[in-house]
Amino acid sequence: MSHGKIREDKTCLNCGHQVEERFCPHCGQENIERRQPFYFLFTHFIEDFTHYDGQFWGTLKNLLFKPGTLTSTYLEGKRQKFVPPVKLYIFVSFITFFVFALFPMVNLNFGGDKDSKNESKVSFFEKVKSPQMQKMFDSIKAERKLTKEDSLSIQNLNLLPDTITVNEIQGALEMNKKIDSDAEYGGYKTRKSYDSAAVKNPSSLDFIKIPLAHKFFELKEKGVKKEEIILNMVEKSFHNLPKALFIYLPLFAFFLWIFHSKKKWWYFDHGIFTLHYFSFLLLNILFIFLLAKLVGVTSFKLINLILYLTISALLLYNIAYFFIAHRRAYHAHGLVSFIIGLTLLTVNFFAFMILVTGLALVSFLMIH
Repeated sequence: MSHGKIREDKTCLNCGHQVEERFCPHCGQENIERRQPFYFLFTHFIEDFTHYDGQFWGTLKNLLFKPGTLTSTYLEGKRQKFVPPVKLYIFVSFITFFVFALFPMVNLNFGGDKDSKNESKVSFFEKVKSPQMQKMFDSIKAERKLTKEDSLSIQNLNLLPDTITVNEIQGALEMNKKIDSDAEYGGYKTRKSYDSAAVKNPSSLDFIKIPLAHKFFELKEKGVKKEEIILNMVEKSFHNLPKALFIYLPLFAFFLWIFHSKKKWWYFDHGIFTLHYFSFLLLNILFIFLLAKLVGVTSFKLINLILYLTISALLLYNIAYFFIAHRRAYHAHGLVSFIIGLTLLTVNFFAFMILVTGLALVSFLMIH
C-alpha cells in the first residue's frame, strides 16, 4: 500500500466522487496528493514490483511450493487473494529477461586479454593455443592420458582438470580454427555454385536451406572461428528460451484442451494453468541460470558439488511439479492424472523441441 500523503480535499481527482477514507469507493483511486517527494518514485516502484498490495509474496510462495494451488484458487473465483496470472507472468518474464541481459551465459572473449593482471579473463581457447601449452601438447601427443606431472602443470595454469585426455585438448584446438576453406555445404564450396544448383533443382525447403547456406558461406568468407559460432549459438539460444516459452503458451494450453473434457474445462481454464506453470518454469530457469553462474566463479569443489546437486534437483522438480499441479488443478484420479500428464509431457517435449530447433536456426542466421 502506498504511503503518499492523503489530500485534505475529499473529492476524487479521477471521478469526482466523495472519498471518506484513503481510496475512492467508486473508481478505487487512492486520494493522495498529486505532488510527492522525489523518493516516492523509488518507494512506489518497489511497492508495485514486490507487494502488489500484499499479494506478491503469498503468490510467490504458492507458485513455487504448492503446485496447482494458484490455478485451483483462481478457477474457483477467488481472484483477489493472489496476483492475477497474466500480471504474474509478465512480471516474472521481465525479471528473467532483465537478469539474462545483465549476466551473459558464456564468456565471448575470443581475443584474450593482453593485460597480465587480467590473465584469468583470457578465453580458454587462447590459453590452450599458447606456446607453452602447444609445447606440452606436442610432448605428450602419443599418450592416451596426461601423466601426473603434466596434469599438475596444467592445473597450475588453472586450465584443465587432471582427468583431461589428449583428444579433448585436440578438440579444443580444433574449435579455435576457422572454417576450412575446403569446407562444403550440401556438396558445394562456394555460394555461387550452391545458388546455381538451387536454381536448377528447386526444393520446397529452399526457404530454409538457402538462408542457412548463405550464412555458412558468409561466415566462411569472413574467417569466423568455430568457437565463435558455437558460443554465439549457445548464447542466443539460451537467451531466446523465455521468448520460446512465450510463443509456446497458446500451444501448450491447446494440448491441455485436447486431452481434457471440453464440457468441464474451457480453453480459458487451460490458459490459466499454463500461465501459472510457465511462470514457475521461468523462475526455475532463472534459479538454475544463477546457480550455474556461481559454479563458474567458485573454485571450491564441495560448493560446486552442492550447486550441481541443487541444479539437478531443480531440473527434476520441473517434471514433478507438472504432475502435482495437474492433479490438483484438474482434480483427476492419481493414475489417470499420471497417464494424461505423461502423454502431455511427451507431446509437448517434441513440439517444443521443434520450436527450439527453429530458434537455433534463427540464432545461427543472426551470427555476424
